[in-house]
Amino acid sequence: MGTVYQTIEVGSLQGGAMIELETIVDTGAADSVMPSGVLAELGILPVEEISCTLADGSTVDWGYGSAMIRIDGRQWPCPVIFGPDDLESYLLGATTLEIFKLTVDPVNNQLRPVTTSRLGWGGSV
Repeated sequence: MGTVYQTIEVGSLQGGAMIELETIVDTGAADSVMPSGVLAELGILPVEEISCTLADGSTVDWGYGSAMIRIDGRQWPCPVIFGPDDLESYLLGATTLEIFKLTVDPVNNQLRPVTTSRLGWGGSV
C-alpha cells in the first residue's frame, strides 16, 4: 500500500474562513495532527494538553482541541492535536476517518465511504 493523501479544509467551530491543507492519511494515528500556528491563525485554541506517543516511541505533551474539518464537501467537528509549527506533514487520523465514515482503499490509494451493512438491531423500529 502506498501513501494516501487527502486534501481537506480546516476551520473554527464558530465559523469563518477555512483553509485548504494537503494531509497524509495515517490510520495508525488516533487523531489528526496539525501545526499549532495554523490552528491559532484560524482562531482554534487547545482546550487541554495531552500526552502523545510518536511513531518513534517518544512521548510529547501537545495541545488538544476541536476543529471543523471538510472533506469532499462534507464537514464535521473533529478532534485535533496541536503539533509543532515545523511539522513536515499534516496527518489525517483514524478518529476523523471514523467520524466521516471513510476507510482507506489500499488498491487505489484513496479514501472511500464505509458501507454500514448491519447495525445489530433485530427488532422493529
